[in-house]
Amino acid sequence: MNGKWLSMVVLVAAAGMLLGLNSCTHDQRLVSIQVQPTVENIGATTTPVPEDAGIQVQLRALGTYIHPPVTKDITNQVTWESNTVQMFTVTSTGMMTATGQLCGGTLVSATANTNTSDGGISSSGAVVTGFMTANVICYTGSGGGTGNPLLSIIFSPGGGTGTVSDLALNYSCSSPGPCSTQAFTSGTAISLTATPTGSSTSGSWSGCPTSTTTNVCAFTLSGNPILTATFN
Repeated sequence: MNGKWLSMVVLVAAAGMLLGLNSCTHDQRLVSIQVQPTVENIGATTTPVPEDAGIQVQLRALGTYIHPPVTKDITNQVTWESNTVQMFTVTSTGMMTATGQLCGGTLVSATANTNTSDGGISSSGAVVTGFMTANVICYTGSGGGTGNPLLSIIFSPGGGTGTVSDLALNYSCSSPGPCSTQAFTSGTAISLTATPTGSSTSGSWSGCPTSTTTNVCAFTLSGNPILTATFN
C-alpha cells in the first residue's frame, strides 16, 4: 500500500513539474519594440516640399520577447501613428507616406497593448511603444529653378474635390495635387479661386497671406507661400 501511494505521489509531482515547464515555455512577454528604419530622410534642399508628396517608405516593427528571448516581426499587430499627419501618414500595415505639406521632423510610433502574455497571464494595462524619426528636408531654393518665388498649393486630405485657378495668369491646379510653380515673379498679383467639382459644394483657403473673400485668395506674391485649399 505504501508503495502504491508513493508511486501516485511521484506521478503527481512529475505532472506538476511538466505543467510548470510548459507554462514557462509559453509565458512570452513583449518587452520592447524597435521600428526600422530608425531614421528616414526624404526630399532635398533643391526639391519643393509639395513635390515630395506620395513618397513611401515601408516601416517594420520588431518585437522583443522574454520567456524565452526571441525577436518577432509584429508590423501588422501594432498601432501605427504619426505625430504630424501634415508631414507623414502611416497605414495600419506600416506604410509611411509623405504628404508634401510640411518640412521638418516628426516621430512615428508603433504601439502594442499587452493585456495578457502568450501563456494567458494577465498584464492588464501594459503598453509597449517604439519610435522612429521621419524627416522632410526643407526646400531652400538652391540649385536650379528660375529664382522666382515658389508658390505651392496643397489640398486638405480626406476632403472633397476641386480646382484652383487664376484665369488672368492662365494658371490652374486640381486636386488631389499638390502643385508648385516658380512661373511668376515677385510682386505678381495673384488671385486664386477655389472652385468645387463633383459632389463638393464649397471651397475655402488656409495659409493665404491676406484675408480671403469666400473662395478667393488674393495677394501679392513674395517669399515661398504654401496655401491649403479645402473642398467640402
